[in-house]
Amino acid sequence: MKWIFTVLAVWALSGAAHAQRRYWDADADSLARLLPQQPSDSARLRTLVHLLDLRPSNAAALPLLDQLLTLNQRLQTLDDEPYRRLRAGLALWQRTPNAAALDAMKAAVAEFDRAGRPIPWLLMNLVGLYNQLNQLKERKQYYDEKLAYYRVRGNTENVAACYVSQGAYYRRLGDYNRSINNTLRAADMALRFSRKLYINEIIVTGGIYADWGNHAKAVQYLSQAQALPEFRRVQGTNRVFTFLALSKLFVQLGKYPDALHSADSALAAHVDEPYERQLDRAFALVQKAAVLLQMRLPAQAQPLLRRAQQLDDSLDLPTSSGPGEFELDATWARYYATQGNHRQAEHHWLRAYQKATAARLDKLRPRYLQELAAFYDARGQLVEAQRYSRAYIALADTLSAAQAAFHVAQYENERMEQAKNAQINELRQAQAVQAERLRLGNWLLLGALVAVLVVSGLSAFIYRQLRVNRRTLYQLRQTQSQLVQAEKMAFLGELTAGIAHELQNPLNFMKNFAEVSTDLVEDMNGRGPARSAGLEQEILTGLKQNLQQISQHGQRASSIIKDMLAHSRSGTGPRELSDLNALADESLTLAYEGLCAQDKTFRATLGKDFDSRLTPVPVVAQDLGRVLLNLCTNALHAVRQRQREALVAGAGAAYEPTVTVSTHRPGGRAVEIRVKDNGTGMPESVQAKIFQPFFTTKPVGEGTGLGLSLSHDIVTKGHGGTLTVESRPGEGTEFVVRLPA
Repeated sequence: MKWIFTVLAVWALSGAAHAQRRYWDADADSLARLLPQQPSDSARLRTLVHLLDLRPSNAAALPLLDQLLTLNQRLQTLDDEPYRRLRAGLALWQRTPNAAALDAMKAAVAEFDRAGRPIPWLLMNLVGLYNQLNQLKERKQYYDEKLAYYRVRGNTENVAACYVSQGAYYRRLGDYNRSINNTLRAADMALRFSRKLYINEIIVTGGIYADWGNHAKAVQYLSQAQALPEFRRVQGTNRVFTFLALSKLFVQLGKYPDALHSADSALAAHVDEPYERQLDRAFALVQKAAVLLQMRLPAQAQPLLRRAQQLDDSLDLPTSSGPGEFELDATWARYYATQGNHRQAEHHWLRAYQKATAARLDKLRPRYLQELAAFYDARGQLVEAQRYSRAYIALADTLSAAQAAFHVAQYENERMEQAKNAQINELRQAQAVQAERLRLGNWLLLGALVAVLVVSGLSAFIYRQLRVNRRTLYQLRQTQSQLVQAEKMAFLGELTAGIAHELQNPLNFMKNFAEVSTDLVEDMNGRGPARSAGLEQEILTGLKQNLQQISQHGQRASSIIKDMLAHSRSGTGPRELSDLNALADESLTLAYEGLCAQDKTFRATLGKDFDSRLTPVPVVAQDLGRVLLNLCTNALHAVRQRQREALVAGAGAAYEPTVTVSTHRPGGRAVEIRVKDNGTGMPESVQAKIFQPFFTTKPVGEGTGLGLSLSHDIVTKGHGGTLTVESRPGEGTEFVVRLPA
């Protein structure tokens, strides 16, 4: 029985690891060909997720993300927020690599972390954006923090990706010891989920040892990688890097035919991505030219360098990338030195050193300083030779000066120790498992009896608790009903008080003017010597003014009641597909014509920026038209008020009243209608109150204070959208209506 349990456990663990490796080592090209053949939307969605896990940032990622988001909108089976963030970041990255693109990509990584999804290839590809922005210190800090985060959570794939990034970072600095430590840690972690990544890191380790000068270790790791059965499936940049590393190693060993053969193998390697294909080809051309120069065949090297220069001029290739370091200028310098063209040789040596310095490639800078010092010394320019020699000595003091033969990474010894400790722990665990099984066998019957007793007791307790909970639930529902009723009554009282207060003002005015009119009529009917025709005319004029005031305040009271009725009816009509562009255009035109009818001298510039791709949206057209008409009217009043203030201040000619209405559908998730003016603007204290019922900034008699309150209810309650405002005093105001698509 014991050996059966052991075999089952080992089989389960190995099966899980094999499934992981099959997932992360899947062929992306095969998946891309399989995608259109999938029989169902759910199968296509799974294939899209798999493809984006393997190629999260290549040129085809944006169309794949669009397909995924469209499919998931129908299926609703996937948390697609990480993919929305990834799409936004990739769009910025591919358009203009900048800080905004980096922030967007980091936000996408944070969303994947929140969802608990492993993203090793996305983390490794993000290194390229850091390199493009030359933010090496920020890159190291970011991956240090991510490494600590993933190690705590046991995220094997992401931990390996962070080690890959850190290994490449230390390699750029020429810190080969720490570079190999991180690279071998990445290889050990990759064994659990990806043979492809494991082979890649073994190859990289061999290349780093070659750079470090330990040829024996370099040959050991590169030969180990080539001997693995999976190496024949390694394609793209990883294969190019392998042959380039071998070619450089053979040059160091003086085996020039082997170095030339490896450079040709790098040129023949298959690469799918167009940009990666051109980049890898340029690196291989430079390496082959360098080998030919070592073989004293400059005539054959020159056309290779010209082709590499053409690729560099058209693509602006990075100094350091996946295939290694792009030493085009250094190779040109060696070529011109063989031709006796010292001016061009000097020019290219200086360019090579400047590029290495700008890219912070500490592994290349000492070598180029040595080459420059030797170049000037050979030409008798002793001042320049001494200057570059001193620069080399100052830089070399900060780097490792140990002999190359003893440069063995500390982590190799740690790995052997870990392997021994793992064997000891496995034996101890096997003994502990055996003892535990014997002990559990003795306690099994007693445990079963105790379990029966506990279950019986729990059943009785649960039944009693259920009765208590039912009684408590009934009481809570009663209390909730009472609270809802009390809240309704409180709201009704507050609303009634507001209506009474607002109606009281016009009614008081009407009462006062009526009493004054009555007194005037009595004066007209009186008899006395003071009476004259002029007095009667004056009384009639006063009566006319009073009646006009009574009419105005009566209209105000009627407007308040009308708006309150509109409040109660808003959002109750049926929704129909409506053209928001036409509705917004009509509302702006009606508002402008209405104000021009009141003020014949008023003129303003009307801006219309409508999205031609906007499809009809289901809305209550009458209610939404009321909202837009109210917003446009308010905007026109604001610019007219600022125009009047400008005329008073003597600056009327410099101010042009402008009201702009625009429509937009950002991201396909909602529709926006913006009403913007360059009027008087509002302070923050007014902005906080403008959606409250009865609040108005207009003079007495010109507004009820219910227009924006009614508009807010129509948008939020009637249509499930939002109505927001942004304003600055003296600059203007913008209202934004957002409706669900």
